[in-house]
Amino acid sequence: METTKEIRAAKEVREHEQLRHRAQEPGWDYNNNIETAGYLRQRIADAGKPMPNVAIILGSGLGKLADRIEEPLVIPYGEIPHFPQSTAIGHKGNLIVGTLGGKTVMAMQGRFHYYEGYTMEQVTFPERVFARMGVKTLFVSNAAGACNESFRVGDLMVITDHINFMPNPLVGPNREEFGPRFPDMTHAYSPRLRQMADSIAERMHLKLQHGVYLAGTGPSYETPAEYRMFRTWGADAVGMSTVPEVIVANHCGMEVFGMSVITNQAADLGKGAVNDGDDVIRQADAAADRMTTLFTQLITHNS
Repeated sequence: METTKEIRAAKEVREHEQLRHRAQEPGWDYNNNIETAGYLRQRIADAGKPMPNVAIILGSGLGKLADRIEEPLVIPYGEIPHFPQSTAIGHKGNLIVGTLGGKTVMAMQGRFHYYEGYTMEQVTFPERVFARMGVKTLFVSNAAGACNESFRVGDLMVITDHINFMPNPLVGPNREEFGPRFPDMTHAYSPRLRQMADSIAERMHLKLQHGVYLAGTGPSYETPAEYRMFRTWGADAVGMSTVPEVIVANHCGMEVFGMSVITNQAADLGKGAVNDGDDVIRQADAAADRMTTLFTQLITHNS
């Protein structure tokens, strides 16, 4: 008799094969984002909602924020033309449009990863769709491992900068309608929004960490030697997402705020210690309420 883990593993294999097939479909084209944006505009208009100018990407185990969205219009990714499907643990695969902090927002309850077999163009497909829809501000979140030895599991880290250890999603012909060939990344994470987050956190008596996020391809977790190397490079936390989305959002002229939930520590990887995906989800879930409150306040006070 198959165990729960074996059943889940078999399901993941089937889903991965479906993803590989879909990613290689000859009909998939960059300009599909025009059709996708039009479809979403129509769904939102039919629901009687204004077009959102704020988008949120919720990482592993952080989908609870979606439960705070009022009068939600829930659109499964499978209903959205040309939208990839999320197969990662803790990613439900819904686009939710509604009200949060008094503003109309659009939240991705799950993202797409390079390790799932998608191209970088597909991983960042939603950001270009959002840009076509008029989104001006993007909030991104993720679950990350701490390279910084002063960080603790459950900490919230405001991302101040990043190190990209993945293929750059802008490689290839430039899409002039979105942005320049060589976009500046000096302020990839909005100093204005970071300062606002610090002020809100102080009023909430909420401790925030600040640091540099390093993105690797995954899906294997980092070795202790890699953690040590990343620390010497200046990384405070490491994960498998976020950076491609932030690069494309900046290329499209969006203002970006990023946050990592620290779900495991490199310092704990001693003899017998392991990184475990299910534990990452549990730790992210435990911190999700604090992150949700902070994001809600930021959206409320962001003009």
